[in-house]
Amino acid sequence: MSTPGLKDQTVAAALGRSEPLTGLLQRVRESKARLDVVAPLFPTGLAGGIRAGPLDDTAWVLLVSNAAAAAKLRQMLPALEGALRERGWPGPPIKIKVLPRA
Repeated sequence: MSTPGLKDQTVAAALGRSEPLTGLLQRVRESKARLDVVAPLFPTGLAGGIRAGPLDDTAWVLLVSNAAAAAKLRQMLPALEGALRERGWPGPPIKIKVLPRA
């Protein structure tokens, strides 16, 4: 029988020992932090269908549930990127991707 939390501690320890995994975890956290900055700018009806996606040196991806949401976000890119610049994240540019239907 495993102890609850022990598995989480083991995973956290493994992440801490692996430079590539530590870098990945840092990018995931930064992607979420970026979403927290721009989320207040989303129209009310769209907010629930937008998720933080991958972040690398070439782009930060916002994942959206449909093409209409993607079109609206593309119109908002200057405001979203401006909000990120104000918080100290001048780049990379935001890319919008529509999630495939399950």
